[in-house]
Amino acid sequence: MRSIWNGSISFGLVSIPVKLYSGSEDRKLDLDMLDKHDNAHIRYKRVNENTGKEVAWEDIVKGYKTDTGYVILEDEDFELANLKKSKTIDIEAFIEEKEVADVLFKKPYFLEPQKEGGKSYNLLLQALKKTKKLGVATFVMRQKENLSLLGIYKDVMVLHVIRFADEIRDYGELKLPKDKVADKELKMALSLIDQYTEPFEFEKFKDVYNNQLLEIIKAKSKGKKTKVVKLDTSPTPADDLMAKLKASLESKKKKGKAS
Repeated sequence: MRSIWNGSISFGLVSIPVKLYSGSEDRKLDLDMLDKHDNAHIRYKRVNENTGKEVAWEDIVKGYKTDTGYVILEDEDFELANLKKSKTIDIEAFIEEKEVADVLFKKPYFLEPQKEGGKSYNLLLQALKKTKKLGVATFVMRQKENLSLLGIYKDVMVLHVIRFADEIRDYGELKLPKDKVADKELKMALSLIDQYTEPFEFEKFKDVYNNQLLEIIKAKSKGKKTKVVKLDTSPTPADDLMAKLKASLESKKKKGKAS
């Protein structure tokens, strides 16, 4: 398997370098777009609207339109928008799993009854709500069969698309660590998790990436260069784990007192 992202997990002051792999694969049939008259393949070309000529991939850039023209963005500009989030899986808090609403699942679909279906809709909705159970269902959408769970979100039925068992990839190829963890290290890690555990406040988490990227665009439009802040993502050595965990606990306690 090929990794799709390299970076680090930030756990307090502990930095854990990781590679990210896709944990699932799509079983959807690979369908080509064809001309119905002769079944010839439909091709897409990247054409310059001024010259009408095809443009090579290496000559294509991304730009943000302003009143005076375009601000061209390079790969480093996207990373600069939030260097840490581009390179780090930052654990900000631990919450109880039961506090996460079903609607936050990856692919939720709300269900609305059609004409004359209101009563039966409400009957199933109330039955699911009272039993607190999920219905397992399959359905076809966009030429693909989907496995799903039918449940309730507030006052509406919601369908969550999940994976078939054979779509989950085998992780046996990954080189997983066999290092032994001392009891005192585990105890310290549990204490750190306990310190970070809090009620889940959905509104607390904001997507700041686009705002930061806009700031970079504004700066570039004025000829200014965004200062690069060096980010330390060096791995935490095994023999330094206890010290980092203790420092993380102390840092969290100080932040808690300050707030």
